[in-house]
Amino acid sequence: MSRIIIIGPAYPLRGGLASFNERMARALQDEGHEVKIYTFSLQYPSLLFPGKTQYSQSTPPEDLNICEVINSVNPINWIRTGNQLAAEQADIIIVRYWIPFMAPALGTILRVCRRKSKARIIALVDNAIPHEKRIADAVLTRYFVAAADGFVAMSRKVKDDLQDFTKKDVLVAHHPLYDHFGQKTEKTKAREELQLNNSTYVYLFFGFIRHYKGLDLLIRAFEQLAKEPNSDITLLIAGEFYSDEEEIKKLISNSSARNDIILHDHFVRDEEISRYFGAADCVVQPYRNATQSGVTPLAYHFETPMIVTNVGALPDMVPPRIGLVCQPTEASICAAMKEIQSFDIHTFQEQIVLEKQKYGWPSFVRTILSMKAKTKVHG
Repeated sequence: MSRIIIIGPAYPLRGGLASFNERMARALQDEGHEVKIYTFSLQYPSLLFPGKTQYSQSTPPEDLNICEVINSVNPINWIRTGNQLAAEQADIIIVRYWIPFMAPALGTILRVCRRKSKARIIALVDNAIPHEKRIADAVLTRYFVAAADGFVAMSRKVKDDLQDFTKKDVLVAHHPLYDHFGQKTEKTKAREELQLNNSTYVYLFFGFIRHYKGLDLLIRAFEQLAKEPNSDITLLIAGEFYSDEEEIKKLISNSSARNDIILHDHFVRDEEISRYFGAADCVVQPYRNATQSGVTPLAYHFETPMIVTNVGALPDMVPPRIGLVCQPTEASICAAMKEIQSFDIHTFQEQIVLEKQKYGWPSFVRTILSMKAKTKVHG
């Protein structure tokens, strides 16, 4: 048994990163390890946070040891946290890296810890290069990367990006399934709760709305498809705006298909997710660029066919019988949306069961822990 500390978002913070880290902690506990999560007392200053709130409205998890200690903008806190982390005398520290803004805090905390601790520091990297680039990104990422002993990326694209920053070992472990959101709500019930017609074909866009995710492309593609004779289709958009709110709302209001576009522009709590996927016939990820996506594992868990664009690692988890891959253009997305209406759902249901076996949490955490053997003791 190892003593393991995870550094990254967790309750009372909300969102995909927090859900992931909590699920990873449980997977490590299931393997017999002692696990503690170091999360943020302040993750983002309010002025820099694009959403409505950073905090969860869900019930606190009682089975996890979560410490709210990290202030992302206070250097004195970074030193104090590094010393506190070293005093834990953990065997392994798993630190989540997803945006260069966090590099000064996390990089400093790890450097302070390294002076007094023999823990192997493994960075679980979502993005080495952010989707929305800024001038100091490379400098900040190099600062963080230098403080870790080894790396796990969740796509080959991120591995390739990381190797521009380090010669240290990088392993790839694909994003495991989100399997802790319960069963999919039965379609009729889900549509009744969301006030959707039972006969319509529902396309779902799910998750935070940011420019790189291409929601504008999807809305225009949907508008073209809705012009076809006898079309009975609905576009359900579920997620909080992080950018482009005025543009997207104007695009919808000016669309000839506006009566068939439903916008739920709020953060979807964990307890509500099964309702949206239960109502959907297909999940569409029309991204302009990507590394990997947490929406794909959700679609796997709820066994919902997918359309993804051919960017980053999105196509890696979408073989032909699981969904369709298209280009990030209106015409290509529209063609895929039309084609998927005649998708062989029976073959999909057989194939998705087999595909899901590849993305279990035990395999994922074993890959992370295997990095310990590849790293050298520092100090």
